[in-house]
Amino acid sequence: MALKATVFKAQVQISDMDRHYYASHALTLARHPSETDTRMMVRLFAFCLFADPLLSFTKGLSTDDEPDLWQRSLSGEIERWIELGQPDERRLRQASGRAQDVVTINFAGRAGDLWWQQNGASLQRLRNLRVLDLNSVEVQSLTGLVARSMDLQCTIDGGQVWIGNGQTTVELTPTVRQDRSGR
Repeated sequence: MALKATVFKAQVQISDMDRHYYASHALTLARHPSETDTRMMVRLFAFCLFADPLLSFTKGLSTDDEPDLWQRSLSGEIERWIELGQPDERRLRQASGRAQDVVTINFAGRAGDLWWQQNGASLQRLRNLRVLDLNSVEVQSLTGLVARSMDLQCTIDGGQVWIGNGQTTVELTPTVRQDRSGR
């Protein structure tokens, strides 16, 4: 018998001073049985960082032809494709052809560095790819916010991100490894 996804609800108030985006989002996150709390919270972080009414979570781990998040226009075109971890170079090349903006968010520390050493030369040729790195210690702190029902506040200012639940606040500073998005 296959294990079912665990459902988490998050009410997130986002104040993004960098993009002048201020909104509240009621989100449902389905955590795949093979997904960790850390990875799920990085998905939530990615949503906050690129928040938009059209940005949505996909089937992710259970589907090969979808990213972790994507933003589709009202006409169905893929405006933004967001992958987590260290995706295959071929997958990012295909995504680059399908979407206007492709983002990869690395959160594995040394494994992310090794992935970049192996793939960086070919990935630098992709005209619309952004690669962001998160500090693995900061990311681990996100798991302290995990609850089946979360009420979170996210503030983004000057490239720094603060996510909190009223008792605990986690600060994350994404490092840009590559930004060829033109945005």
